[in-house]
Amino acid sequence: MTIFKDYEYYGEKAENYFLLGYNCAQSLILTFADDFGLDPKLAERLAFPFGAGMGRLREVCGALSASFMLLGLRSAPKSDLECETYDDEKAAAYAEIQAFAKKFEHEFGSIYCRDLLGLEGKSDPKPEKRTLDYYNNRPCNGIIKVTAYMLAKYLAEKEN
Repeated sequence: MTIFKDYEYYGEKAENYFLLGYNCAQSLILTFADDFGLDPKLAERLAFPFGAGMGRLREVCGALSASFMLLGLRSAPKSDLECETYDDEKAAAYAEIQAFAKKFEHEFGSIYCRDLLGLEGKSDPKPEKRTLDYYNNRPCNGIIKVTAYMLAKYLAEKEN
C-alpha cells in the first residue's frame, strides 16, 4: 500500500495544524514529518520563518515553501558535488519543484501569499491574533488543506 494514498487524511491533518495556531509552512511540514522521519519539534522550528510568505513578507506561500522542503528531502541529489551525475540530479530535482509549483499556481492562481490574500506588498512583522474572524476571512486553511492533499497525491504518484 502506498504511504500517501489517503490524500484526504493529509489535507485534514494540515488544516487542523493551522487551526491549532501553526503557520502555513509549519502546518504542511508537521503533517508529513513522520512520513519523512523528521523530528516534529525540529521541523516546526525549521519551517517557522517561511510562514506568511516568508516572515510576513508575503512572498512565496508558506504551504508551498514547506512542500518544496519536503520534495527536496525526497529528490535532492544523493551524490556529492564532485560526482559527475550531480548536475543531472540537481536539474531533475529542480524540475520536480517547478512542476509542483505549476500545479499549485494552476490550482490557486498564484504562488505568492500577497496575491492569495489579495494584499499589496509586505505586511507588518507583527502577526495577527488568531480569532474566528481571522480564520473565516482568509483562504489560508483551505489552501493549506488542498496543498497537503496535492502533495500527498503527487508523492503517491511518484512512488509508482
